Amino acid sequence: MLPCPYRSSLSQQGNPAMHRSAIPPAPTTSSVAVRTAFLTVKDAAEYLGLSHHTLYVWRHRRQGPPSFRMGPRGRVMYRVEALDAWVREQEQADSRSNLALNPLSADPQQRIRPSA
Repeated sequence: MLPCPYRSSLSQQGNPAMHRSAIPPAPTTSSVAVRTAFLTVKDAAEYLGLSHHTLYVWRHRRQGPPSFRMGPRGRVMYRVEALDAWVREQEQADSRSNLALNPLSADPQQRIRPSA
């Protein structure tokens, strides 16, 4: 879940119930689409329930979800769709989630006794 952009501004102003008229207007549709389509490292880490340091280490090792650099400052960004696809891939690769990979679901093998 993405953090509410208005929560921090209201908490800085004091009691939010007294400052309801101070809430800025809703952002435009295009900025909301960009904000939800791409996540920064910090937001992607929160989305995945990981530390942002973990994502930086994985990126350095060329592991983890796919990322890219965006803009003139070269900020590392993640697509939400790519994060969701990466999580699905991790679930399929795990034998606990994928019964085809679970060794307990396979038929037992017969031991071959050497003839003496």
